[in-house]
Amino acid sequence: MAWFRRKPEESEGAARKVVIQEGLWIKCDACKEIIYRAEVERAGRVCPKCLHPFRITSRERIGQLADPGSFEEHDAGLSSADPLAFKDTKRYRDRLKAARQKTAMPEAVVCGTCLIGGFPVVLCVFEFAFLGGSMGSVVGEKLTRAIERAIAKHVPVIIVSASGGARMQEGILSLMQMAKTSAALERLAAARLTYVSVLTDPTTGGVTASFAMLGDVIVSEPRALIGFAGPRVIAETIRQPLPEGFQRAEFLLEHGQIDLIVDRRELKDTLRRLLAFFADQPTPPA
Repeated sequence: MAWFRRKPEESEGAARKVVIQEGLWIKCDACKEIIYRAEVERAGRVCPKCLHPFRITSRERIGQLADPGSFEEHDAGLSSADPLAFKDTKRYRDRLKAARQKTAMPEAVVCGTCLIGGFPVVLCVFEFAFLGGSMGSVVGEKLTRAIERAIAKHVPVIIVSASGGARMQEGILSLMQMAKTSAALERLAAARLTYVSVLTDPTTGGVTASFAMLGDVIVSEPRALIGFAGPRVIAETIRQPLPEGFQRAEFLLEHGQIDLIVDRRELKDTLRRLLAFFADQPTPPA
């Protein structure tokens, strides 16, 4: 009988168990690499391996785009009611309550005024974590008020979209926001003011079918999903296989539906240059 025995975990060829502190690493959905979280944060929440942009909150986005200390939020007190007393597996009012607790926000969009590269703008940023960034009556109202504020102040509008589309729990009331926001943008155009639409992952449904695609310049982040109906619905409707990369930003750029694809780390400077270009246009007579 042997006097000593090797423990199983110490036997030759046995893999040692490595304990990794939770939260230190993050997996990229695009390249599937495991990346040190601090590297991702330093890169502006962009994968350093494949440059895939991770989803970020509306507050993080505002922090990246607005000049420090310049953002002033408007209409922060507006929040959705339950006009249809809608209920599916849960009551709509319960979904709203849960979304507010999850995001610490009253609604799916933040609107305000700020400076970007020293240029005054009205900035609206969607929060995808709030019911998928869906557009209900309050979202449409906040966007419309923001556009009207831009007309009154005679400044450009920038809307950063991240949305699953119109909010089904409000029925036709949510669909009306497509026309409402589009009409407000028509008034902005009549005042000869600039509108830059920034599309992030995802921008779909009624948001894509309205204000998101009406920009004087339409900018997108790399690999963003952009479309109206889902690819499965489209494939079943046309009964044909869809091309590779369908509904991704690169596909839309190739087919002339957007103007620019910009790395998140360069987005603020790109917006600054666009604002500087349009600021050189003649001001309409009073």
